[in-house]
Amino acid sequence: MRLNTLKPAPGAKKDRHRVGRGVGSGWGKTAGRGHKGQKARSGGFHKVGFEGGQMPLHRRLPKRGFNSPTREDVAEVRLGELETLQVTDVDLAALQAAGIVSKKALGAKIILSGKLTKKLNVKGDVKASKGARSAIEGAGGKVEVSEAAPVQKKLPKKPEQAPKA
Repeated sequence: MRLNTLKPAPGAKKDRHRVGRGVGSGWGKTAGRGHKGQKARSGGFHKVGFEGGQMPLHRRLPKRGFNSPTREDVAEVRLGELETLQVTDVDLAALQAAGIVSKKALGAKIILSGKLTKKLNVKGDVKASKGARSAIEGAGGKVEVSEAAPVQKKLPKKPEQAPKA
């Protein structure tokens, strides 16, 4: 056996249907399209979701909610999840590396849920609720939250121009 002699097993590959090539093929005359009508013509068919002119379902149903353009992607982390970490210094990169927080998250907040027995140092973009902070400090750890300047959501106003003379 050589690479240039390899071929598929007999019966493994079927020939494709060549429609409209005579009645003997079984796919002649109308070529599987039935008789007349829009579906029988060339040049496509109706668009997805079209219901023959009736108001389509996706337009009959009401819209719900909205997506805030200024939402900050902050992930919630439970105290019990921190127990599984192998590191003692907890920051956003460590949580992302452990798979606890999504790679898209811009920050994280530790909440009081579960028990913590390890001594951990929380720092960087990771905040903690009051209960979680007391639980971490009770286990002998520290919470050092960097007080970064808040992100401006609105552009500053333009300075007033002097009236033209």
